[in-house]
Amino acid sequence: MARKFLYFVAGITILVIAGAFVLRIYGEDLAEIVFVPDTEFEPQELLETSIYADVSMWFARPEIEEGNPALWLPQGYEGESAKPDTPAAIFFIHPTSFLKKDTWNGSLDDKESQDRARIFLRGQASAFNQVGDVWAPRYRQATLGAFLTDKKEGQQALDAAYQDVLVAFDHFVREIPADQPVILAGHSQGSLHLTNLLKDRVAGTPLASRIVAAYIVGWPVSVEADVPALGLDICKEPEQVNCLLSWESFAEPADYGRIVEVYDTTIGFTGEPRAGTQLLCTNPLRGDVDSAAPASENLGTLVPNDKLSDATLVEAAVPARCDDRGFLLIGDPPDLGPYTLPGNNYHVYDYSLFWRNVRADVTRRMQSFLER
Repeated sequence: MARKFLYFVAGITILVIAGAFVLRIYGEDLAEIVFVPDTEFEPQELLETSIYADVSMWFARPEIEEGNPALWLPQGYEGESAKPDTPAAIFFIHPTSFLKKDTWNGSLDDKESQDRARIFLRGQASAFNQVGDVWAPRYRQATLGAFLTDKKEGQQALDAAYQDVLVAFDHFVREIPADQPVILAGHSQGSLHLTNLLKDRVAGTPLASRIVAAYIVGWPVSVEADVPALGLDICKEPEQVNCLLSWESFAEPADYGRIVEVYDTTIGFTGEPRAGTQLLCTNPLRGDVDSAAPASENLGTLVPNDKLSDATLVEAAVPARCDDRGFLLIGDPPDLGPYTLPGNNYHVYDYSLFWRNVRADVTRRMQSFLER
């Protein structure tokens, strides 16, 4: 499922780096030619279990202050009150930032992809820094081209990347206090790995009771075929804890027909087909599911500059409503820059569109967790 679905959604990175005209004019065939490696898959050397004790293996963790992208805040932002007395530990998995085709997995020495990951983390992981310390691991991510092909090497690259994430997560759990609240979050490829973490490391374990919430953003989650295997309930109310949130953003008119076509051929974590099932759709403006909210409830959208290196907050920029299948619709296409997919797909802006509401949401859930 991962390889096929990302064929359609991971192309957002193409747009960010190469320009929207590439996919719009030349289509997916050109994307495959340009980005899919033509080399054999080389198995990655397994990481030592202790390697993430090295601070340099993290983009963000409590000891990192200078250059920590998760500590970024937008221009003119006044902030809120102090962090809670019992802060959370936030594990955030960044999306795809490696584009080269000479190898199936990105090296940690590749400066371009590492710098790009920091840009993504500024606009995404920063939404969580009010409630605790963000831990964002570096990992040998699957290259973009791994998502644009049916070659077996694509899945091998994803599996290799996930093994790094597993090692990082196991170290994270060992390092934090045994009773500390935990928040899990990711985007796109990062959210794919997060669904597997939930299945493999959270479901049916004592750790599940410490999860404030898990934000599986920019990745499809089937209510019927996936959620029962992930170990947490759906966040149906804004104060609910021990639960899952997920959304995928489209302006209107939304054209996600090809995504659904591929998605409906896949099998969920429960072993049941995903065909025709409902996607988990959180409304990030309200923190509930399958609802509609006007733009007036949007506390602040991040509007980036051309280089995605900084952003300003704009209130009441877009509304949000879940449609019948579970995609999140945001009304007329907002002008956030050129980095949108065809079909009015605002994948790259899944966090930015609702940045301050996400910040308020996680703060509210953290308060509920501590009061409980």
